Amino acid sequence: MSRKKKHEHVNHERWLVSYADFITLLFAFFVVLFASSQSDKKKQIQISTAMQAAFKPLGIFESHSKTPALTDVSNAAANVPPAALTLPLTSAGTESPEETEKHLSQWLQAKIAAGLIAPGSVTMRITGEGLVISLHEAGFFPSGSAEVRPASLPMLMSLAATLSSGPLRVEGHTDNVPIHTAQFATNWELSTARASAIARLLLEHGSIDPASLSAAGYAEFHPVADNSTELGRAQNRRVDVILLRRPALSR
Repeated sequence: MSRKKKHEHVNHERWLVSYADFITLLFAFFVVLFASSQSDKKKQIQISTAMQAAFKPLGIFESHSKTPALTDVSNAAANVPPAALTLPLTSAGTESPEETEKHLSQWLQAKIAAGLIAPGSVTMRITGEGLVISLHEAGFFPSGSAEVRPASLPMLMSLAATLSSGPLRVEGHTDNVPIHTAQFATNWELSTARASAIARLLLEHGSIDPASLSAAGYAEFHPVADNSTELGRAQNRRVDVILLRRPALSR
């Protein structure tokens, strides 16, 4: 007598295995998305912080210049903050030459009246090239030296902040008394070093375009007064900052 075959029970719940696998994969996918979103938030915070620092004045730069200065003025500049300007400044390049001349003349008068500039240490005159700001030796340099006096730094920093982006020419001038030292063989070297020192300060503390700025030394050969008197020689020992009406290829 043959045995009856037992019919296998059909499992109708196999789909649960596939469903569980699908749910597991879907859960893993959302975990990855969540982790990525948290990482992106951290990156966004870092980027936001970096942008805020970058848009602050000198926020991402060191407080000192990368290029060594001609004169050791860092300690003096740190101890003596620049004097606040008493006149409103206009955007660089928006003034006409006449407006710039008037503006700087008012600035100089205000500084003298406030006692921030010694009378006679800075003078101005208008030439065919533009406004000439003369910085006389007595107020800015020791005799026979190209090192800027620390006491004059606030005024120079204030002047740099007031000047427009250019074009500018800085000229060094001396009297006709010969000089021959270990540092300066003639007045040519002295006048050039003084012009370079002032030009460097203007670049470091202003918004002047370096491409629009030039510096030169003319020794004793462009006097503004008679070298036969001490008063005349004092007037000739100067550094002229010239706000050119137009770029000049040569003097």
